[in-house]
Formats: sequence, structure tokens, C-alpha cells
Amino acid sequence: MKKILLIIGAVLLVVLIGAGIYLNPLLPIITGYAAKGLASGVFLSEREQEDIEAVDLNFSFIKYTKNRVDHENKTVTSKFLWHKSKVVFDKDYGCTIVRDFTEEEILDRPPLLYKSTTDLKEDISWPAGDKIDNSYIEGVDYTLLSEAIGNAFGDEAPHLGTRALLVVYKDKLVTEHYADGFYSGTRLLSWSMGKSVTNALVGILSKQGKLDINDPILMPGWADDERAPITWADMMHMSSGLEWEEDYGNESDVNVMLHKVGDFGKFNAEKPSVAPVNTVWNYSSGSTNLVCLKMKDLFETDAEYYNFPYTFLFQKLGMNSVVFETDASGTYVGSSYIYATARDFTRFGMLYLNDGNWLGEQILPEAWVDYTRTEALASGGEYGSYFWLNLSGEYPDAPKDTYTCEGHDGQFIIIIPSKDIVMVRLGYSDPDEFDLNLMMKDILEAFPK
Repeated sequence: MKKILLIIGAVLLVVLIGAGIYLNPLLPIITGYAAKGLASGVFLSEREQEDIEAVDLNFSFIKYTKNRVDHENKTVTSKFLWHKSKVVFDKDYGCTIVRDFTEEEILDRPPLLYKSTTDLKEDISWPAGDKIDNSYIEGVDYTLLSEAIGNAFGDEAPHLGTRALLVVYKDKLVTEHYADGFYSGTRLLSWSMGKSVTNALVGILSKQGKLDINDPILMPGWADDERAPITWADMMHMSSGLEWEEDYGNESDVNVMLHKVGDFGKFNAEKPSVAPVNTVWNYSSGSTNLVCLKMKDLFETDAEYYNFPYTFLFQKLGMNSVVFETDASGTYVGSSYIYATARDFTRFGMLYLNDGNWLGEQILPEAWVDYTRTEALASGGEYGSYFWLNLSGEYPDAPKDTYTCEGHDGQFIIIIPSKDIVMVRLGYSDPDEFDLNLMMKDILEAFPK
């Protein structure tokens, strides 16, 4: 019996050591994800900690974290086993995981000239403001539309997890609905829809003559190796040839970047080339953060860099709720971390529906939207420049000219020029829980053919 107990003890010890070896590199990801999601959810979306933990953080090892929200000091700390992560909040720059930089360094950013607010402008008509015209539009079948909206808010697959759904037709906000606990003033997370916002920022810089997307992006250390020819456009087409793994289920590059390092752009810039430029399409959040880092070189001061998105994009579109979060080094996280209301994400979609023109002002360069919708080499018609395309028929019940901003957990801005429609669906859904093609099919049935 003693020998058996020793064997069992030895086996358990081996199992524990193995588990520790497996878990140790994942712990900063587990605790970082929990702390970051909870902090932004509480301080930007103004949701309750219990709700966020019960839904958004209720999976895998994340659900076992112990989380503390310090409302006075605006911090969140998450612990799991022997590791903890801390996130700090800044009213201008949102929430940032403390990695490689001190809290003091992270919070030492110049104050923005623009102050984010979720207050509605109800004295100004949509889309410049929030005064909504509720008159009926001839040709729209409101009965079918109501049924489609009801389906999209279903409580089981393939309609699970919708939190906000808005539809614009011919620039008019036709319908707007929210799940319980969410409303028109709730900021929600873009996830990878932020890449499309980065597309707009590059476009504006191009219009200002500060960059040419066909010029090499030339990060430090690239001049004398195979990465030298990589252009801004190559990065935006996800065709740079740089090594990258985009998998949220393990210690992948994207998880390491978002949760274990302080300088996201530099992390991507240090990746080696594994394929010639434009021969392989490989989705990479790192590419966007590298672009956001390189943008800094185009400004004389940090203050100019930080105010640029607000001065030349968000304010012009009336996207007053936006909070564009930074990494610990102070670079905008264009890959993933923009918080805004559903109405403001809708305004962004309308900018592209109208070829970069906003109420008479050309915000984006002429033909920029056409460039954006031109398929990237090797993408098989699925991707343009930081926007997803439907040229491959990914969504068979939507027109081929449909193009989308898409984010993790089911965030979508859908632009359909041939129908003069923008749809915005925000939520929390696994891919098998929500069918975007079915939602678009149902909604499109209500509009003129």
C-alpha cells in the first residue's frame, strides 16, 4: 500500500509540474484578458462587474480569475494561481495593462483637446446629431423588418448574443434596438473593427500628403533585409509576409501582444519575414499596431499624434463617444481597442457608404473607398485594405459589393452600396452562435429589391 501511495504521489507531482509548465506562460494572458476586459467594461461601458464576469469573462480559465475593481483609484487587478495583472484607467485614453512600463509612465500622456461624451445631441438632426426622423420610408416593409430584428435578438443560436442592432437606409436611421442593459449611450468594444478605423486614419494622412501608401514603411532594422520592400499598403492588405499567428485560444502572437508586452507595434516589427511580399495573405492584428506606431513618426509632438484621430475623423463625424485606447508605450491600439456607441460606429459606416464624404466635406481622399474595396492579392476576394469583402461569396445572401468591418465576438459594420444600406450589429457571440449571413438575409428582405 505504501508503494502504491508513493507511485500515486509521484504521478500527481508530475501532473502538477506539467500543469505548471503549461499554465505559467498563459497566466499573464489569462489575468491580462480578465483585467483589461473588466476595466474597460466598468469604466468605459459603465457596466456592472457582476454582469461582465457572468457573461464576457465566463469561459476557459478566465472565469476562475479573482478580480478587484478599485473605483476610487480607477484600477482593476485580476489574479489566477500565482500571477496577477493590473490595469489602469485614464479618462482620455481608456484602460491599459501595466506591462514593461510603470503606471506613472502609462498615465503621463498629454490631455486630449477633445473630451469624449455619450450625451446625445437631440437638437441636431441625424446623422450630424441624434434627433431621429421616425417617419416611414416608402418601399420598406416594416413588418418584415420587425421580424428580422426580433430574430436577431433571439436567445439561442444562430441569433445568440446581440446587444445592439441599427440599420440605416439612404442615410436615415430606420431601426435601432438594444438588448436589456444596453442603450444608445453605451460604449461598446470594436475589437478588430478598429482596423477599419485605422484604414481611415491612413487615408486622411495620405490626403494631407504626409504619407504614400506605396512607400516602404521601413521600421528600425528593416533597411538591410527582406523586410525592406514592405509598404504601408502591404501591411494594410495583410500581405507583408511577416510571421504571425492570430489565434485567441493559445499563447499565440496576438495573445502575447495584447496581454504580455507593453509595445504592440514593436512586437510586430521584430517578426521575421517568412514569405515574399504579396504572395501569402495572413490575418495579423500586429500589422495594424505597427502601422499605428509608424504613424507617430509623421507628427512633431505626441500631442499632435494623440489628437489627430479626434480632430480629423471622430469630431468631424460627430463620433463624440469614442475612446481610442493605447498600449503601455502610448501607441493607439488600432487593431482592437476602440470604444464607441453603436450610433457612432454607424456614422463611421456611413462615411464609407458615401465614398468618404460626410455631409458635403470630403474626409477621405477621392477614390480611397474604391482602393479600400479592391481585393488584396492572395486573399481570394475575402479582404481589401483593413476591410472584409464579399467578392468570394462568403455571405451568399448578401450582394457581392457588400464589405464589412468585423471584430472578435461578433462585431460588425456592414456596408452595402447597391442597397444604400449600413447595418451595425454589436454583441457577444461565438462564431457558431450567430449567423451574420442569415441576419443580413432577413433584414434585406424588408427593403426594395
